[in-house]
Amino acid sequence: MSIQIITDSGSDLPYSYLQKHNIAFLPLLVHFNGEEYEDFITIEPKQVYDAMRNGQIVKTAQSNPLKMKELFTKYAKENRPCLYIAFSSQLSGTYQTAMAIRSEVLEEYPEFQLTIIDSKCASLGQGLVVMKAAELAEKGMPYNLLCETIVSYCRHMEHIFTVDNLEFLARGGRISKTAAMVGGLLNIKPLLHVEDGKLIPLEKLRGRKKVLKRMVEIMGERGDDLQKQVIGISHGDDEEAALELKQLIEKTYGCTRFFITEIGGAIGAHAGPGTLALFFLNKQIEAKHKVAYFGKTTGV
Repeated sequence: MSIQIITDSGSDLPYSYLQKHNIAFLPLLVHFNGEEYEDFITIEPKQVYDAMRNGQIVKTAQSNPLKMKELFTKYAKENRPCLYIAFSSQLSGTYQTAMAIRSEVLEEYPEFQLTIIDSKCASLGQGLVVMKAAELAEKGMPYNLLCETIVSYCRHMEHIFTVDNLEFLARGGRISKTAAMVGGLLNIKPLLHVEDGKLIPLEKLRGRKKVLKRMVEIMGERGDDLQKQVIGISHGDDEEAALELKQLIEKTYGCTRFFITEIGGAIGAHAGPGTLALFFLNKQIEAKHKVAYFGKTTGV
């Protein structure tokens, strides 16, 4: 039986893509104006960004535990092996909840194969890993090797991103309101990355042009065999900036394979409109994973 890939909306993959590739999906929750929404299902990202621009406070919550248990139990009854690639445990409680529910389901279905990976990734960094997992599962990669391979992909996924307006980071308590006000006056754009699943500031620059140039420079410093990769770009309702970044990367490194998507409401609620993020591997690991059914040695 084929392996079922599961993820959550922390991956920022379009719902249409998930359906096309038969990837099971657990939406994170978005709250504003007294209503609860399921990320990407009952609310579109632009609705969240427009609400934020209008001054509404948008809050988020992890995936619904009951729906999570229903999903796991469904595949347990089918005795279908599953791999759940979860949003970073440093940014959401979804991974911890999934592990607890896994234990409950295994009490009733002890033979159920369910591996849950704390991706320590976010947005399309997580999404690219999910895409690779679905691809390898479709090709028939054995379960244990698939899990091992995807852990490696997670550990080598780079996240470089910037936000357009410091106000939204201040609302979430990530910087002070004074710092946000001063930064706005000086047109300061922070550059951040993800380290062990956590958001870590890298640099502060003035103006978008400098930020985009620096993002591309860091990509060259950290990336490996960039022309062979699928490069991920996600944006907070700013496709123009995403395309500008894509063109810079094409011109600088000759990359031809891109996946561009909009950041969903659950992540966008904290980063805000105008966020721009870049994702790529810092180590090319394709050649290090040999598939047994091709008659080659397996290993990492």
